[in-house]
Amino acid sequence: MAFESLTDKLQNVFKNLRSKGRLTEADVKQALREVKMALLEADVNFKVVKQFIKSVEERAVGSDIMNGLNPGQMVVKIVHEEMISLMGSETTEIAFQPGKAITVIMMCGLQGAGKTTTTAKIAGKLIKKGKKPLLVACDVYRPAAIKQLQVNGEKQGVEVFSMGDNHSPVNIAKAAMEHAVKNGHNVVILDTAGRLHVDEEMMQELENIKKEVTVHQTLLVVDAMTGQDAVNVAGEFHSRLEISGVVLTKMDGDARGGAALSIKAVTGIPILYVGMGEKLSDLEQFYPDRMASRILGMGDVLSLIDKAQENITIDAEKSKDMTKRMKKGKFDFEDYLESMKQMRNMGGLSSILGMMPGMGSKMAEIESMVDEKQLARMEAIVLSMTPQERTNPKLLNPSRKHRIAKGAGVDIAVVNRFIKQFEQSQKMMKQMSGMMGGKRGKFRFPF
Repeated sequence: MAFESLTDKLQNVFKNLRSKGRLTEADVKQALREVKMALLEADVNFKVVKQFIKSVEERAVGSDIMNGLNPGQMVVKIVHEEMISLMGSETTEIAFQPGKAITVIMMCGLQGAGKTTTTAKIAGKLIKKGKKPLLVACDVYRPAAIKQLQVNGEKQGVEVFSMGDNHSPVNIAKAAMEHAVKNGHNVVILDTAGRLHVDEEMMQELENIKKEVTVHQTLLVVDAMTGQDAVNVAGEFHSRLEISGVVLTKMDGDARGGAALSIKAVTGIPILYVGMGEKLSDLEQFYPDRMASRILGMGDVLSLIDKAQENITIDAEKSKDMTKRMKKGKFDFEDYLESMKQMRNMGGLSSILGMMPGMGSKMAEIESMVDEKQLARMEAIVLSMTPQERTNPKLLNPSRKHRIAKGAGVDIAVVNRFIKQFEQSQKMMKQMSGMMGGKRGKFRFPF
C-alpha cells in the first residue's frame, strides 16, 4: 500500500505527542526530527523536507500552541496543513477549450511508466464527463504499443486513430486532427513514444509535434516507485516542453511515495491523477488534502464515496430487494457474488479499508486476517455451483459439494466450512435486523 511505512512512522510520532498533556519546545523539536527522518526515508526531496520542517516548526513553537488544551493535536493539524500546501493546496483538473473547440492533450514520459495504459484510463474518465475523446497512436517505435492502445481503447469504448508504424508521429498527429474534426471529437489524446532515458531525440520529436499541432495540455506520466528520479524526470521534461500536469502511476505498489510530496514543490507542476492499480478504472483524481489525510493515517472517506459512486453498478430496485432479503436472512450465494463484484470494482478490500479513518496503522494486522486469495477461493466455490444451488443452498447435498470442490480446485473440507460460515452469517443478519428495528425499525443496510 502507498505510504504504508511513512504512515506508520508518522502515526507513532503523533501518538507520542498526543499522550503528553503539555508540550515543551524540546518535545516539538524531537517530534519534528523524527518526522524529518521518516520523510527522508520515504524518498522525499531533501530541500523539500528542510523547508517543510522549518514551516511546521515556526508555526508549532508558539505560546498559543504550547499552552493550548490539546497541543499534540494542534501540532498534527499544522503538519496536515503544511503537507497539503506542499502538494499544491488546490485540486488541478485538465483545462478544456471552450464550446465545441477541440482540446489536444499530449501524453509523454519514459518507457515503462505506464503511459499507454494511463492514456486509455484518462479517456475513460473523459467519457464519463460527457466528452468524445479520440486516442491517437503516435508511438511507432515500441513493439505492440499501437495494439496495446487499441485493446485498451476498445475496453473503454474510445475510438483509436492509427496509421501503423510507417509514418512519422507528426504526420499521424496532423491526420488525427483532421479525423477528429470530421467525426465530431472534442478531445484528442496523443500517445507518444517513451524512451528508457531522457534524450535529445525524444525531446525533439515531442517539440516537433507541438510545432505542427496546437497542444493545449502536455501531461507527463511518471512512475512513483522511482522516487527522486520521478522528480528529476519531471524537471527535465518541464524545462523543454512546459508540462501542464503530472500523472503518478504505480502508487499502489510504492511503500515510500516521496515523489507525490516532492514534485509540486520542486518543479511547480501540479499532480492531476494518481494510478492506484492495473485496471482501467484504477485512476484517481489527485486531491492534495485527501492525500495528506491518507499519509497521516486519517483515512480518505470522500475518495471512498467517489469510488463507490463511480464503480458500484447495482440498481436501486435490486438494492432494495437485496436489503429485504438480508433482513429476512435470505441473503444467497448470488448476492454474495454481487457483493464481491462491487468490492472488486472499488479496488478490493485492502483499498477500501485503506481509505477508512483509523485503519492506517492497523492495515498490516487486518491484511493478515483477511486473505484476498482466500476470498478468491470462496468466489471460485460459488462460481462452481449451478444457478439453482446458489439461490437455494438447501440443495447442497454431499455429492453436489464434492462436485463443487472439484470445480473450484479446493478440498471438500473448505467447501463445508464456507457453507457453514455462510449459513451462520444469514442467521446473524436476521438477528441484527430484529435487534435494530423490528417492524418499525429505521435501520438500513448500506447496499
